[in-house]
Amino acid sequence: MKKKERVTYDTVRLLALRMPDVEEGTSYGTPALKIRGSLFVRLRPDLDSIVLRMPFDQREELMAAEPLTYYVTEHYRNYPWILVRLTSVSMDALPDLLRAGYRHAAPARGARRK
Repeated sequence: MKKKERVTYDTVRLLALRMPDVEEGTSYGTPALKIRGSLFVRLRPDLDSIVLRMPFDQREELMAAEPLTYYVTEHYRNYPWILVRLTSVSMDALPDLLRAGYRHAAPARGARRK
């Protein structure tokens, strides 16, 4: 049986930095990734999770399918973000998650996102 590869914030960071215009920064004193200044993902070390920008419909689908991996706290309930447990997210799911978050967070070229 193949051992599950452990996802860490460094794993997330290295994948995300391959995307156009992604830069490292901080948010609330924790490591974060931004797209031309717009927050896209950040670490929540206290929850061993990342906070990822995500459209509400996709967020609900993910939480319904895998509630032990994808969740929100009361703080994020009314915002387009999802928490992803690093200890249970699969390495195979990570690229698609990051692409979805990237698309939702990326400002339109030459225009400000409303």
